[in-house]
This record gives sequence, C-alpha cells and structure tokens, in this order.
Amino acid sequence: MVVGVCTIELYIPQNGSLKGKRHVLQSIKTKVKNRFNVAIAEVGEQDLWQKAILGVTTVANDRSFVNEVMDKVVGFVASHPEVQIVHHQLEFI
Repeated sequence: MVVGVCTIELYIPQNGSLKGKRHVLQSIKTKVKNRFNVAIAEVGEQDLWQKAILGVTTVANDRSFVNEVMDKVVGFVASHPEVQIVHHQLEFI
C-alpha cells in the first residue's frame, strides 16, 4: 500500500477577502475531489486572504499510479486562472 501526500501552496492574486478565498478554494476542492477521487483540504494559511495551502492525499497499490494522480491534480489546480501555484511537494508514505 502506498499513500501519497501532496501539499500545494497557492497565491490568489485577485482576491480581496477571506470570503472570496473560501469561494475560490471550495470550487477547486469540489472539482478535484469529484474528478480524481482524492481527499483534499485547506491545511494552512487559513487567516491570509491571498495565500492558501492545500493538502491532497490518495492511497493505491502502485507508487507510479499515485504519482500520476498527483501530477494530474497539480496540473488541474494550475489550470485555474484564479490561482497560481507557488510551490508543491509530493511525499510517499
């Protein structure tokens, strides 16, 4: 069993409030969850309105499958014009 944990640090340049940040992140989290069948949550920087850290995790039997899914998730998040990925990191447990 392989567990993949990916942290994605985001910058939300056009955002002006925590409410706006919540709206953008909720939309992204719902789409990622539905499309890739992964667990996703905001795990850091909750009090900053232009920055967010998302945690994404999935479990599989094959490390290459986990890596492929996480690469697709990062690409999908990067495709949203509302956010910019500052940094992302993938760990295997």
